[in-house]
Amino acid sequence: MIQSMTGFGKSNGIYQSRKVSVEIRSLNSKGLDLALKLPSCYKELDTEIRKIVAEQLDRGKVDVGVFLESSGDTVNGLINKELAGHYYNELKALNESWNEVPADYLSLVVRMPEVLNQQAFELNDDERKFILTLINETCSKLNDFRKKEGEELINEFSKRINEIKRLLTEIPQFEKERITTVKERIIKGLSELENVSVDQNRLEQEMIFYIEKFDISEEKMRLANHLDYFTETLSIPRSGKKLGFIAQEIGREINTLGSKSNHVEMQKRVVEMKDCLEKMKEQILNTL
Repeated sequence: MIQSMTGFGKSNGIYQSRKVSVEIRSLNSKGLDLALKLPSCYKELDTEIRKIVAEQLDRGKVDVGVFLESSGDTVNGLINKELAGHYYNELKALNESWNEVPADYLSLVVRMPEVLNQQAFELNDDERKFILTLINETCSKLNDFRKKEGEELINEFSKRINEIKRLLTEIPQFEKERITTVKERIIKGLSELENVSVDQNRLEQEMIFYIEKFDISEEKMRLANHLDYFTETLSIPRSGKKLGFIAQEIGREINTLGSKSNHVEMQKRVVEMKDCLEKMKEQILNTL
């Protein structure tokens, strides 16, 4: 079943005394456009995380954020005291200059960038496995989100496809009238010419040849087949690009119907078909 490219997933975990949060957001994109935001202590996991995300999410503009927060138990011996003192003095001076009430500067300082001595964080195999498990878990949650959105897309596509099919069934009722009108227009034009003799046999031959150009039997058949193929493809995972190609073929047949219609009511149906197709194309851009 198809999925949306839009999604969000979040997972939390605690390794020893460090709380780790992983957030992944995705939007539509032609390929995989991946951006990672990692604490410096996890930078070496960049390649592995990219591989996991690429395998599980396939396409989309994906933002991955890994956020690290340490509890108070880890402060002793792990703080860059010089940098922490600098932050403390700056925060205190700013607070006093604004005449604010005294604040808990320590809790603020601990969360400032590079205050914790990242070199003290030894990334062992257990912690590596813990982080990558969180990444996998978050990707799974995002995919669940995508699947739910995909169900809405299927309903929308089915609605538009059925509407185009309905409009297609209304086309035949105007075909006979259209041909009759074309014949009458040609005969009337000839009758208005002065001093011209008409070979009736030749006229009939030319009329048949001319009217054959307005035949839309093949276009109707191909359009119906493309519509059915689109519906079948909705059940195939990660077929967004394929749906885009099928939509292009649907558009070609609708355009040909419009160019051959030569009838006001038929042209109205063609315009409505085009409107449905354009709405489908907008959604296809967000389909995985």
